[in-house]
Amino acid sequence: MLELIQEFELLAAFWMTIRLTLWSALFSLIIGTFVAIMRLSPVKVLQSIGTSYVNLLRNTPLTLIIVGTSLVLWGQLGLEPASRDSSTFIVDLNFRLAVLGLSVYHAAFVCEAIRSGVNTIPLGQAEAARSIGLTFGQSLRHVILPQGFRGAITPLGNTLIALTKNTTVASAIGVMDPAYQLDNIAEFRPDVLFLGFAVIALGFVVLTLPVGLIISALSSRLAVKR
Repeated sequence: MLELIQEFELLAAFWMTIRLTLWSALFSLIIGTFVAIMRLSPVKVLQSIGTSYVNLLRNTPLTLIIVGTSLVLWGQLGLEPASRDSSTFIVDLNFRLAVLGLSVYHAAFVCEAIRSGVNTIPLGQAEAARSIGLTFGQSLRHVILPQGFRGAITPLGNTLIALTKNTTVASAIGVMDPAYQLDNIAEFRPDVLFLGFAVIALGFVVLTLPVGLIISALSSRLAVKR
């Protein structure tokens, strides 16, 4: 097993998974929060834009989005979020395009997670905020979103776990993650294919199981008491 891990650099592959997860989680949280605000906005146009974003992204295959970032954004539109002068241009480019694709896709799920948390807040609190003169933005900042995030811990945690597993799709554009290395194992060392699959599956369990336990503990501890 150790020889297999070293030969196919599986530790580096899982480090790539962790990097993809962390960066994509950050950007998807930012984007998803803005989309959630749009969906909660009293402005009909913003509501429509937010709803369209969620419906479109949630019903588009992630593989299509990831491949589209490479073939369309880079190949056709010339978007290059990496420096051509760098010796690791292709590696950096593929990584950043994968983060972009993962972020915009999972932002739709983050939006719905936040919205589900907001729905746990009694309507009277928003009405009380308006009655003391708070604007919509102030109500969001001081009353709605703080409680909404607390109520959304569990669905946000589930989205993070799904994101971690979905990083394997990044191999479609050449990101050297565990799925990419599993293809190499299947091609060059088919005699240890099942062992390689077991090692990679165990690696994902090691990555996601602690997250699930932490999210469960935080959900119980930070749940809004009624």
